[in-house]
Amino acid sequence: MQNDNSAEKEECREDPEHALTLDTSSSENEGSSDHSQPEDRDGRKCLRYMCNTANIVLDVLQQRPGWVEAKENEEWDLNWCDLAWMKDNLDFLYMEEHVRINHFQNQYELCRKNLMVKNLKRHRKTLEKEFSRVEASKCDFFPCTFVLPSEYHLFLEEFKRTLGSTWIMKPAGKSQGKGIFLFRKLKDIMEFKKEHMTRTDEEKDTVQVENFVAQCYIENPYLINGRKFDLRVYVLVTSFVPLKAWLYREGFARFSNTPYSLSTIDDKYMHLTNVSIQKTAPDYDPESVRKWTIQQLRRYLTAKHGRESVRRLFEEIDNIFVFSLQSVQKVIINDKQSFELYGYDILLDRDLKPWLLEVNSSPSYMASCREDYQMKFRLLEDTLNVVDMERRLTGKEKRVGGFDLMWNGGPVNRDDLIPATCGTPSFPANTHLGCVNDRETQLHQLLKPVTTKRVRDNLHEKHQ
Repeated sequence: MQNDNSAEKEECREDPEHALTLDTSSSENEGSSDHSQPEDRDGRKCLRYMCNTANIVLDVLQQRPGWVEAKENEEWDLNWCDLAWMKDNLDFLYMEEHVRINHFQNQYELCRKNLMVKNLKRHRKTLEKEFSRVEASKCDFFPCTFVLPSEYHLFLEEFKRTLGSTWIMKPAGKSQGKGIFLFRKLKDIMEFKKEHMTRTDEEKDTVQVENFVAQCYIENPYLINGRKFDLRVYVLVTSFVPLKAWLYREGFARFSNTPYSLSTIDDKYMHLTNVSIQKTAPDYDPESVRKWTIQQLRRYLTAKHGRESVRRLFEEIDNIFVFSLQSVQKVIINDKQSFELYGYDILLDRDLKPWLLEVNSSPSYMASCREDYQMKFRLLEDTLNVVDMERRLTGKEKRVGGFDLMWNGGPVNRDDLIPATCGTPSFPANTHLGCVNDRETQLHQLLKPVTTKRVRDNLHEKHQ
């Protein structure tokens, strides 16, 4: 597998699309920072990055012109770190205004399952109180959920009211499908409750009980070829106050390895679509990974259900992004140096209703196949393009590469008509999930006039 990834890296670096990055000439960077910077062989100032991951993120940073890896104990301009590093170091860091780091300090408010549920429930109550039940109903995109052990008695009431329903138990702070199981009977969780949710008198002051969420299982998922799937979609947040969020045009649908059936709830390869779970299946074949691009899925759904139904579906998915981010807007610490690339996991049911499963602050940047590698490479390149440490953008852009600005202190309307392959011209939102990602052409059009103007302005300043 390592050899396959290495080959993919070389292909990506030779691909003209991957070579399309932002130049960092000295005329563009004069006066942009007072701290000293290393220079490349042509005398241009370089941006220094720190990265403690060995995946596609590092590949993107290493190939970006004008960027160099910061040496140990050297100052950096960008730090792409994992959450463990951030937890251990952030409180001891002083960051200058120009630097950037890839996490908000308390990103867990949205990404821990128990906190996400708490914030979404609170936001729904706020909308109902300040606006209407109709507005609050737009938050009805997550299944009936209880945080355990604190809401165990509430869960018990709902469980008895809906006897025979299927429930799913998830550890609040884990990912990649770890610790998840389905159940229909209380006896199925009694041993679990005893082991994970109780403490002895001696442990009460020293041992913290692990939180779980018990969630009503979506029993009628939308199936393609008899298999369940979920969507992985990417949203980049560059500010929470005001909220500024970008939606990436690409993503993928992850299919289960086993045809779906409710006759058994013990088969994790049937009910859980995580790649980390699926690749442990006895008959797993890495050469035939069951993934569709969002573009493939949108075309399939449009052919089967019509353009208008799919337009409404994707509009509801847009609402999930906006309302979930708004639910944590007042509690997230809005460090100006921070940005966050979230991975949203969304499930469709048989009625084409989207359900939010979870939000990941550290989505996987490992590749399961060549196409997966290239898509994530483009995603990460465009993330750096939006973050714009080279200072090439005006700040007024509605699109940068594959990212479309969907919220900027309020909804962002699009300037042009939406292509016929994506919906109807009446849909005003500046979102293009599942549409053509002509990022190479767009970046050339975007950056060429900006570069020319900046150079001209710099020359004008020198002659004054």
